[in-house]
Amino acid sequence: MSDGGLAARVGGSVGAFDRVQWNALAGPGNPFVSHEFLTALEDSGSVGAGTGWQPAPLVIKEDDGPLLAAMPAYLKGHSQGEYVFDHSWADAFERAGGSYYPKLQIAAPFTPATGPRLLLADEALARPLLAAAEQLCLQNQFSSAHATFIEPAQQTLFEEAGWMLRSDIQFHWHNRDFADFDGFLASLASRKRKDLRKERAAAQADVSIKRLRGDDIHPEHWDAFWHFYQDTGARKWGTPYLTRAAFDLFGERMGDRLLLVLAFQDGEAIAGALNFIGGDALYGRYWGCTRDVRFLHFELCYYQAIDAAIELGLSRVEAGAQGGHKLARGYEPVETVSAHWIADPGFRAAVEDFLERERAGVAADRNYLATRTPFRKT
Repeated sequence: MSDGGLAARVGGSVGAFDRVQWNALAGPGNPFVSHEFLTALEDSGSVGAGTGWQPAPLVIKEDDGPLLAAMPAYLKGHSQGEYVFDHSWADAFERAGGSYYPKLQIAAPFTPATGPRLLLADEALARPLLAAAEQLCLQNQFSSAHATFIEPAQQTLFEEAGWMLRSDIQFHWHNRDFADFDGFLASLASRKRKDLRKERAAAQADVSIKRLRGDDIHPEHWDAFWHFYQDTGARKWGTPYLTRAAFDLFGERMGDRLLLVLAFQDGEAIAGALNFIGGDALYGRYWGCTRDVRFLHFELCYYQAIDAAIELGLSRVEAGAQGGHKLARGYEPVETVSAHWIADPGFRAAVEDFLERERAGVAADRNYLATRTPFRKT
């Protein structure tokens, strides 16, 4: 695929491309589109053969010049690990005699965090990059292409290219220049403020909590966290998405962008939460425990994240998918957006009609949830 000297090509892995060039396009703000994160998934076997996530990154470059545009993309044989659910679309298309899989997924695998999906040296390259994705689908008879958790600044690029937008809701915490956690508490209604203090006191009563970064995270910490992650993954998904090796590679390649929060009883780690540090956000990703301690999940995943975001001067915490219980703990409803391109005109029209009706319901839910935040009413 080429256009005026520019050539679009599909790679077999992100690791096939130069790290410095890829990261120059990705920028420093979002850890999940970095060369280090994406290649850690590849090199650990978390994506690739047998996983249903076959790396197929798309890039644009000119002859032997540097990368000018890129997108992390995957050939998907299922709809697992995406957090934007299209199972009903797949069922409908299959019943109509079509083949929904494979499809093209433009995403950070297993990561419901907003970020750039088009890595561009120049915004004018957005359209040819998306056209290359469409052409890849048409040439290989893929049913569709999907870009999930697109950062707000890039949503119009997909819309202008004719991709259909879909909305959903997440809960994010926003830092309103709080000096510390008490400053955040002061913004809450009195009863809610008391509830959060009680939860923190109960969670911390019988454990000691450590926040670890970089070289402070040792192999024994990853061993403990792997047990926590497996327990949560087995209960939520049946099989954990990440391999044990992925955590070692995260630590080796991006340890300074990790925040591992562990809870200890009698010197033994019993629970943990792993966060990734972005340019202006803390991203809560994985959690697990081997002992049940009341409110410890809230403490490690939400309150420790707020503490850390304030200390690091970050503007928000993205605490992952779903979870209405986050609302009472100061996390507010925000819109997340995905974009979808469908090859079959009839199927596209049906999905477009579905999305129009769905958007109205999602907007109503978001407006209602916004009235239920725990903050003091003015």
